Amino acid sequence: MFRYLSAVASLLILVAPLGAQEAEPASETVRPVQFPDPDIGALSLDIRQRKQLASAGEVPVEHDFGFSDRVGASGITFVQRVTEDNTVAMKPVHYDHGNGMVAADVDGDGLLDLYFMTQLGGNELWKNLGGGRFENVTEGSGLAFSDRISVTAAFADYDNDGDPDLFVTSVRGGNALMRNEGEGRFTDVTEEAGVTYSGHSSGVTFFDFDRDGLLDCFVTNVGSYTIEEQGPGPYWIGRVDAFVGHKFPERTEASILYRNLGAGRFQDVSQEVGLVDTGWAGDATFTDLNRDGWPDLYVLNMQGADHYYENQGGKRFEEKTAALFPRTPWGAMGVKFFDYNLDGEMDLFLTDMHSDMIEHINPDRELLKARIPQDDPTRFVAGNAFYMNQGEGRLREVSDEIGVENYWPWGVSVDDLNADGLDDLFITSSMSYPFRYGINSLLLNDGARYHGAEFILGVEPRAGGRTHLPWFRLDCSGADKEHERCEGQEGTIEIQGTLGTRSSVVLDLDDDGDLDIVTNEFGAAPQVLISDLGERRKIHFLKVRLIGSKSNRDGLGALVRVTAGDKTLVKRHDGKSGYLSQSSLPIYFGLGDVAAATKVEIEWPSGGVQTVTEGIVADGLMVIREETG
Repeated sequence: MFRYLSAVASLLILVAPLGAQEAEPASETVRPVQFPDPDIGALSLDIRQRKQLASAGEVPVEHDFGFSDRVGASGITFVQRVTEDNTVAMKPVHYDHGNGMVAADVDGDGLLDLYFMTQLGGNELWKNLGGGRFENVTEGSGLAFSDRISVTAAFADYDNDGDPDLFVTSVRGGNALMRNEGEGRFTDVTEEAGVTYSGHSSGVTFFDFDRDGLLDCFVTNVGSYTIEEQGPGPYWIGRVDAFVGHKFPERTEASILYRNLGAGRFQDVSQEVGLVDTGWAGDATFTDLNRDGWPDLYVLNMQGADHYYENQGGKRFEEKTAALFPRTPWGAMGVKFFDYNLDGEMDLFLTDMHSDMIEHINPDRELLKARIPQDDPTRFVAGNAFYMNQGEGRLREVSDEIGVENYWPWGVSVDDLNADGLDDLFITSSMSYPFRYGINSLLLNDGARYHGAEFILGVEPRAGGRTHLPWFRLDCSGADKEHERCEGQEGTIEIQGTLGTRSSVVLDLDDDGDLDIVTNEFGAAPQVLISDLGERRKIHFLKVRLIGSKSNRDGLGALVRVTAGDKTLVKRHDGKSGYLSQSSLPIYFGLGDVAAATKVEIEWPSGGVQTVTEGIVADGLMVIREETG
């Protein structure tokens, strides 16, 4: 299936790994050995940077600004830790997907806090102190989960009490629903809520599928990719054939739709409503493509075709994939519905990691589709897919036409990074040991197509030009001398693998009006990429926070239209930002040269339509409460 399965089979040797966060023994002489060497991904950075900078004048949208990594100044010391399967053992198993990350104002002080996920050692909650500074407040919050292998989380106000609660997924450690008690403290209500599933869970999506004003919850399950044996950490050791697991029906773990019954209780209604998804599902999101007012669900399948389920009046779901999406990616990882060209229709962008694992290519081929060795390659899109919504149920796949193909993508954060009214893309990309360095992609939108700008805006190369970090050690004169990495080596060596980003969230971290980016890396510290757009020029924007009354308190599912000059900007409030992640953030609208919006219209999940023309905030946050009349 995947060429790299055989390439890494010889690495299945258990040796104690060295994470980036571990201290080196002072008395031991350790020689660093970069792998791969040479690394064509790292070596090509300089020429790629010069080429993109030389063509910057051809980018027809605002790009005279940049990002700088200020993780040191932020005070954030979190480091994501990986399982041994992804160090010396290097099994092709789903642990290499890493973790998501989420953001919300957990303590009600008006500042957005960050929650980082890890596989080993415990998750961390970081309180926003303002001015770009953070404090670790995990202790006492109840959110460490150091007893299990976390995957991701979602913030949402499931009990409509005005603060963001948290759902955390895990690998065989049991998922958890955490009720926010205020001031950054959470209580585990998993048992009483009835959401105790324990398996190979992945993403979690809150949405109100029956429009009763209570947020329901869809949990995607991948399928059994571990064995009944634990490694150090501990973690459940991955199967050596994990990536052909979809060929074994007995390994299936169907995803779960939980209906919110109120009073803190949920019920599994997957069978009842006909939403039984048995794909190896990593994530999902919702929209309303047929505009009937009921949220539909798009479910990613990382090992096969995706599935689209149309909501039948909150009673049942019917699969409509073939009618709307006859060709999907084979290995989709990231998903986002948004209006990229300001025509009022929700388009769909999907990132496909697994097609890019079929062959190893040089950087000059990264913007091309993979060559899928399948009997009928027309069944799938061999890479990223972008479905332009032409209205009336007509969707056209235009990923190559508009320039959104890239290499080794995980998830995507979609928002207006240059505040011109058009949504841009930040795609977390790349792999880690034993693969070469791969870049994160930042694509700027001109309303018709996208333009690569990761080097122009300082996202690549990373701060200090760093591309590798310590991955594990071998005693080549002793116990590990037969290891293939010890060929021609003596003494203790330290294998240095490539840095690689997995998830991200786009938000106004320092509350200066422009959007920043925070990442969750694989086996490394995050990047805190602060934008200087607002320092370069005066920007105009509107942030909207919704408070539902008949609708769910978060207003999740609302469609918001903002009129600014001769443009109408449309966004679905879905909380989606980054790989596997659902945050609780204000909706951001860049207004370009228009000083202020003149109208805000909200189609609430309850079905009500509310129009605001008075008191619209200029260059700030506007809180809109759902009318009760």
